[in-house]
Amino acid sequence: MIGPKALLLDFGGVIVDAVKRQTWAAELAAEVGDLLGRAGFDGLALEEIESDIRAGARADGYWKDSTSRQLAPEEMTHRRFWADFVAADWPDQARWLVSAEATALCRRMGELRSERKLRAGTEDLLAACWAHGVTPAVVSNALCGTVHRDYLAGNGLDRRLAVQVYSDEVGVRKPNPEMIWIACRALGVDPAQVWYVGDTYDRDVVCGARAGVGATVLMFSRSTEKIPYKVRQSPQATVEDPHGLLSLLEERWT
Repeated sequence: MIGPKALLLDFGGVIVDAVKRQTWAAELAAEVGDLLGRAGFDGLALEEIESDIRAGARADGYWKDSTSRQLAPEEMTHRRFWADFVAADWPDQARWLVSAEATALCRRMGELRSERKLRAGTEDLLAACWAHGVTPAVVSNALCGTVHRDYLAGNGLDRRLAVQVYSDEVGVRKPNPEMIWIACRALGVDPAQVWYVGDTYDRDVVCGARAGVGATVLMFSRSTEKIPYKVRQSPQATVEDPHGLLSLLEERWT
């Protein structure tokens, strides 16, 4: 493992820990109900809206697992998520309305669905990278990358990152190696000169291997052992948390 020129970090599981909020679907359903009501539509009960939102989210999870078997998966659009995964059986007006408001609704879904907490050691890790000439960046799958951007800005970390690449914004998703290549082109580095750090085997480890990065580092999180199927690729190193990643880097700097 050579010392990297850039460090590409996943968001969830690496920079933050995320815990799902139990009331997120009911809260989102209430907002969707208000949206429909303002447009003069009253043909769905809140219970129906919540049920379909939960069903759509679960179907989206199955879809995401399936894309990890593809060589170069594309990301789902906001409009497709709401029109096909949530509102497929809704009356036309309601389906068209949530399709028109799909990006805003995906943002609210991302805001409501999880409580996020910065992983301990992240700030020290980013500061050390800049001090040693290693450029940090984010490469992450996201239903709505704006939610992640807002979180980082709210914690003063956006200016400590050179670039943020989110799947919904660029149209492809990991393990498509293009996700990493986009960041590498933006930073002017070769993939062989970077480390990619993620918390999943089927998306992150596979993506790093396909992209030809200098090293793929697996950071353990709640999601690491949720493997939908066995993958052939293995990480070059594993760490427990950002503190462990910093220690791994410091071994290359000494």
